[in-house]
Amino acid sequence: MCGIVGVTGNDNAVKILLNGLEKLEYRGYDSAGIYVNDQKGQDYLVKTKGRISELRSKVSATAGVHGSTGIGHTRWATHGVVSEANAHPHFSNDDRFYLVHNGVIDNFQELKAKYLSDVPFRSQTDTEVVVQLIDKFAVEENLDAKAAFLKTLSLLKGSSYAFLMMDREQPDTLFVAKNKSPLLIGVADGFNVVCSDALAMLKETHDFLELMDGEVVTITPDKVAIQDAQGNPVERKPFHVDMNADEADKGTYPFYMLKEVDEQPNVMRKLAQTYLSEHGVPQIDQKLLDAMQAADRLYIVGAGTSYHAGLVGKRLFEKLAHIPTEVHVSSEFAYEQPMLSKKPFFIFLTQSGETADSREVLVNVNDAGYPSLTITNVQNSTLSREATYTLLLHAGPEIAVASTKAYTAQIALEAILAKALGEATGQIVAQDFNVRQQLGLVATGMQAIVDEKDKLEKIANDYLMQSNRAFYIGRGIDHAVSLEAALKLKEISYVQAEGFASGELKHGTIALIEKDTPVIGFITQAKTAGLTRSNLQETMARGAKTLTIVREGLAIDGDDLILPDVDEMLMPLLSVVPAQLLAYYTSLNKGLDVDKPRNLAKSVTVE
Repeated sequence: MCGIVGVTGNDNAVKILLNGLEKLEYRGYDSAGIYVNDQKGQDYLVKTKGRISELRSKVSATAGVHGSTGIGHTRWATHGVVSEANAHPHFSNDDRFYLVHNGVIDNFQELKAKYLSDVPFRSQTDTEVVVQLIDKFAVEENLDAKAAFLKTLSLLKGSSYAFLMMDREQPDTLFVAKNKSPLLIGVADGFNVVCSDALAMLKETHDFLELMDGEVVTITPDKVAIQDAQGNPVERKPFHVDMNADEADKGTYPFYMLKEVDEQPNVMRKLAQTYLSEHGVPQIDQKLLDAMQAADRLYIVGAGTSYHAGLVGKRLFEKLAHIPTEVHVSSEFAYEQPMLSKKPFFIFLTQSGETADSREVLVNVNDAGYPSLTITNVQNSTLSREATYTLLLHAGPEIAVASTKAYTAQIALEAILAKALGEATGQIVAQDFNVRQQLGLVATGMQAIVDEKDKLEKIANDYLMQSNRAFYIGRGIDHAVSLEAALKLKEISYVQAEGFASGELKHGTIALIEKDTPVIGFITQAKTAGLTRSNLQETMARGAKTLTIVREGLAIDGDDLILPDVDEMLMPLLSVVPAQLLAYYTSLNKGLDVDKPRNLAKSVTVE
């Protein structure tokens, strides 16, 4: 949600800001803006509703917009409607201070009433309250910009924020503060940058400084000065992001989602190469395995797609390692924590490593002293830094809002970890489950599925294009996949889709089945195959238009999509792929923006 970029000390500031904002489009936004200063008494503020392309056009139409220091932002509306006035950067009434902000200021109304009752406001946002406060303290108490910034920060109770501010009286300086929202400082050749995701600035630098909650930073072209919450100076070496900027480009693909679906076979191979020896022996940190082995219960925490990946992981850990496992929605767990076992171990699943709800749970877990593991796609992300252990997905940048390769990578890595834990606890022996061989079969099977795009596009047109709702059903692990399949369809095509345990249909949901209602059944588990087929027959008797996605060994005449055979526990890695493509083609042929569905954000950084 929302994106921040900044630069100081580079005459191409406008270009850097606009290019950086384009790289952050995946995060979800509805408006954007930049503020730049040329150090010679000229500055420029340009804001607009809509896409970065519209901002770029507006900048081009505003003659002479240039500078060497500037800030930029993409806004996802929280406080106030989508409008140019509510877009960032926000500025003080005397035009001295300019501010962009990710996060939510919980007590902004209280602060506005207490300190700013006589100040006219241009927007409906919580962010403008902050910039007006900074200006008030600077003017009335004769404070410099940093002192006014710090005083304002001290008043923000229980808030999440990433701030980037400029002062016209110090036009080469950026002021930065962070609490619960991600923000990085990029160290470049002769200049410095700021961004909420390293992807935004990979064309400028690969060396970044991570920031901790409560830290405040002053940045000039040749210096980065960090201080902690107590005002003490902090020395920190940059970390290197080993990623090619071109990895985040679409290349010849029309949409990132299609590219990322196609990348899944290679992600499976990459995970096998990274975490398994050539003989299939898991290469997992022994300290992590010891900590998990000492636990009496695993708690998997995630949101959205990551939660669904956790449901599959539960079966993997219980079947392979024989350890009881629970899966929880992070936004619920954070405020309604269940009764825990005596020796819990927590696993956080998150593509971005910045999911605010999951981070709230991790804060509580750390306060209680419980061990934890973050499985994420982003090195040095917040949940990665703050958990006891981290395993990286190595899936490459995932830009489309609808997650695809991160979901399958999470499941594959859970399988590898469960295999390692099962061997460590003596529950299985190496030859019982050759996960390297199986992931090789999965990769080949995925490739066979994505090579059938024409068939899947036709099915999407025949089954889903004319309907405003659809149901995905399955039992056991197939039910877990049905939840993810429904999420993919609803989030990018806006079809009201639901995933159900097929046996539950007759306990209420079958009342919604009418003529031509699409019902898609997953049949990959031998134990429940006949039961799910019987449930599909029940929907057909009421006029449903059914589709079957079936493992080859369970297929019968008349089945629609036949999946290659792999181990039953890993069938979700294959069965989800046609569901991803069905959602993609439904959205595409409706003329929708596949990568950036309305109202959604890739990285959910507010609770």
